Amino acid sequence: MADIRWSRAVCAALLMVAATAACDTKAQFAPSLPPAAGFRVDDGVLKLWTGTPCAGVTGLTLIFDVGTKESTTQEWTAPRPGVPVERMDLLRVTGGSTPDADGSLRVQQPLPAGYDWTKAEWLNFSVDGPTAYGARVDVTRVLRESAEHSSENYLFGQSGWMDASDVQRENRKSFLTVCTPDPK
Repeated sequence: MADIRWSRAVCAALLMVAATAACDTKAQFAPSLPPAAGFRVDDGVLKLWTGTPCAGVTGLTLIFDVGTKESTTQEWTAPRPGVPVERMDLLRVTGGSTPDADGSLRVQQPLPAGYDWTKAEWLNFSVDGPTAYGARVDVTRVLRESAEHSSENYLFGQSGWMDASDVQRENRKSFLTVCTPDPK
């Protein structure tokens, strides 16, 4: 009889551990800190700042309003071994891509004709090539607040508007730039 109670207790404990583990909502390979990239709009151009250099970039992807019927994607590609990316002009407010300054990243998949990215709610950003994390930013906030901040400040998602000294101080403490290895 004691063996049955003991085995029931063990089974109950194992069931509780399994149920607790199943309820963990953090993805298995999620970074220990929230990843972010910086965005702002200057002179009608959506600008990217990765916060720290990304080496060996073979692709960049922007997905507007992911998971909705309005979702649309724009992709850039570069030949292997990839190119360094830290700052880049992405899109014009009036529509269309901006050309890459040195020509190494090319638009592989443009936004659909007539698509107005300024009406999107969210922008998801990802980097291909190096080990990197994706980032998400509120498009309306970028459009509304960019003019209120110096051209050296970019919106890094939930971390807010940051300049180079802010990013250097907070990277690996309160967030990770998209190409910063996870410290844990």
